[in-house]
Amino acid sequence: MIGTAIFIVPAEITREVGSPGAALAVWVVGGLLSLFGALSFAEMAAMLPNSGGQYVFLREAYGPLVSFLCGWSFFLAAQGGGISVLAVGFAQYLGDFIPLSPWGAKAAAASSIVLFTAINYRGVREGGLTQSVLTGLKVGVMVVIVILGYVLVAGAPAGVKSLPVASGTGFVASFGLALVAALWAYEGWNTCTFAAGEVKRPERNLPLALILGTVGVIVLYLGLNLVYYRVLTLPEVAQSPRVAADAAVRIFGRTGAYLVSIVIIISTLGSINGSVLAAPRVYYAMAQDGLFFRWCAAVHPRYHTPHRALLLQGAWAILLVAMGTYEELFTYVVFAAWVFYALAGLAVIILRRKRPELARPYRVFGYPWVPIAFVLASIWFLVNTLIEKPAEAGLGVLMVALGVPVFYFWKRKARRLEL
Repeated sequence: MIGTAIFIVPAEITREVGSPGAALAVWVVGGLLSLFGALSFAEMAAMLPNSGGQYVFLREAYGPLVSFLCGWSFFLAAQGGGISVLAVGFAQYLGDFIPLSPWGAKAAAASSIVLFTAINYRGVREGGLTQSVLTGLKVGVMVVIVILGYVLVAGAPAGVKSLPVASGTGFVASFGLALVAALWAYEGWNTCTFAAGEVKRPERNLPLALILGTVGVIVLYLGLNLVYYRVLTLPEVAQSPRVAADAAVRIFGRTGAYLVSIVIIISTLGSINGSVLAAPRVYYAMAQDGLFFRWCAAVHPRYHTPHRALLLQGAWAILLVAMGTYEELFTYVVFAAWVFYALAGLAVIILRRKRPELARPYRVFGYPWVPIAFVLASIWFLVNTLIEKPAEAGLGVLMVALGVPVFYFWKRKARRLEL
């Protein structure tokens, strides 16, 4: 979950809503929306602990077409494009320490993808250990920044307390656009379900990972934002392209910017590794259903990983880095991704009725109100995005719709193989 967004998007959120209180409300709403999703996913993950996670939940609730379209969007942009965005972000911040030409930056980005693909090729244990180390480092340093932001800085600087923003329905629309940025920062809470088939005691550990991980990130993000507003003026936060670096300079002096660059590099590498570890399990599940390249269903005889799916994902992400089209893909698919989140939230209720015989080691807290609140909030978010950014939303829908003929192609091919 913790990538580069928390160090950058607070400026955009502040510009949209105009005050620290409203900005913190955006982070709280985005966090609660993600938490309600995590609570809903926790029930299904404990009930269906199979590789593929969200893909499996949608398949059981709605059938293969909906689940395929979700997996299609994951491969094409949400995961493949997301890995590319993170890898390029890593190269950009690496440039603060090592001068890189444009092609040198692409080579560094591609190298990070190759490195983590190789680590996860050798086993989920190796990938998980790498993830634990990187997560521990970045969370530890962030906690230090939050604490020292209060210890070393006497108080909030004087200045304006609010910026001019729209009121009434205009503010609601701006709040929704700010929420897009916050949800980008929270993105990734669902990915631990992708590798559910390889998790020990999934009925216990998956709900714990989803719930405690999401709550922990909410607390950490709120702490960082409080430090931003404590050490910087409101206009400084709103206009800063690297708000975390500017805040660190105010706390630690000029070396603070380099400290934040190191934290962002570690955070980005952790996010890349997490995505590389988790996403191929979706393509593996799709291939098992005959809805993707059959060879992606292969498991390495020694390392017990979906090694061919890992290699395919790595090759696609590197190609997107070389082409430079990853950002467009990632922007368009955010809208479509939340369509599938909403459908997965609703799947909790559907599966309670459709598959009542399945054991449910964990039952979502506050059922049915938590899943309903998640679905309704997701619908509001989607409608607001459609109104405010119709081009991006429309292209996201078009990208998913292009998967419909691909689904029928794979389905027809699977039938021929069966015959």
